[in-house]
Amino acid sequence: MFDFMLTEEQRALQNEVRDFVKNDVPSKLVRDMDQSVIETGRPFLDLAAKKNLLGIRFPTEYGGRDLNWAAEVVAIEEVGVLGNSIACAYVMPSIVGEALNHFGTSRQKERYLKPTNQGMLYSAEALTEPRGGSDFFGATTKAIKDGDSFILNGEKRFIVGAKEADYFLVYANSNPDAPAHQSISCFIVDRDRGVEDQAIYSLLGTRGGGTGRIVFKDVRVPAENLVGELHNAY
Repeated sequence: MFDFMLTEEQRALQNEVRDFVKNDVPSKLVRDMDQSVIETGRPFLDLAAKKNLLGIRFPTEYGGRDLNWAAEVVAIEEVGVLGNSIACAYVMPSIVGEALNHFGTSRQKERYLKPTNQGMLYSAEALTEPRGGSDFFGATTKAIKDGDSFILNGEKRFIVGAKEADYFLVYANSNPDAPAHQSISCFIVDRDRGVEDQAIYSLLGTRGGGTGRIVFKDVRVPAENLVGELHNAY
């Protein structure tokens, strides 16, 4: 980003993140991720959280900095010099946090968004599937209502953070007989509910990010973990 376009606040953040990248991130961590010695971006997020560099644009009450999108892009650009794997890990709290911040309940924000921004929870987005790629409305993972829960079955692939995420933001077909745009719901799914990671991919240029395949086999998710409206996650 051209420096002359930045506000004083954004330039201060740029210098803060640049200093963090240069002085607080061990070069060994970067090398170990690139060599797949480490298969998760979690150690980097732990470091960033200590500097309050996660959740740049989310409210301070949920662990963020309450800045704007441009400020976050400035931070991402500085982190990006460390490589794709670390950059992908860094943006994941923002990708997941966007849905929670705008559509989540107060309980969901307190239980998931805030500790994610504080580095206490590691999150991942589960959208891409074997057959349809990242086709939002083509999701074949099913979520069937069962009392005060939903039962999830299906598979997601190329999920950044599959290896160690504490929870996943999962898009699933909850209304298979309806038109595509009236069939997709979004859920917060805790790993310990039975989510399986079955393969970790050592991808060219993005090794060490814990990118892999996750499988849902009759995973029971409480209805209170529905994010936004049922059948209307878009």
